Amino acid sequence: MKYSGIDLHSNNAVVAVIDDQDQVLYCKRLANDLQLIVAALVSHQDERQGVVVEATFNWYRLVDGLIAAGFAVHLANTAAIKQYEGLKYAGDERDAVFLAHIFRLGLLPEGYIYPPAERALRDLARKRLQLVRQRTLHILSIESLLARQIVFR
Repeated sequence: MKYSGIDLHSNNAVVAVIDDQDQVLYCKRLANDLQLIVAALVSHQDERQGVVVEATFNWYRLVDGLIAAGFAVHLANTAAIKQYEGLKYAGDERDAVFLAHIFRLGLLPEGYIYPPAERALRDLARKRLQLVRQRTLHILSIESLLARQIVFR
């Protein structure tokens, strides 16, 4: 069996493929070009269980493209993934391999891949929540500032 992990960034992605013995078969940084990433994954297509993509701000396009290309895609919930603290060596390559590794072990905390029709509403709701939290933070900050000024007069 083969397992793939993709550490996604704004302009590049690190693609890693491991086998069932955790041997790294492929690990390379590629530009965020769907054709390049698909070509890298197709070369290791036999016995692949799936592809794990790190859930970052720009996952929509890559995940949609991989699904359209016929890959079984899993979205990693990065907030729920905790690597070993105090790792001496860390980096994007290690992160991509780690995603594939926890997928192989069946320990991958998965995020939900929203259908494209629902994404705009989800993004809008998340932005509203962020703005409400910021508003509350600013109100509390101003109230605290005013309370300090009144106390010291």
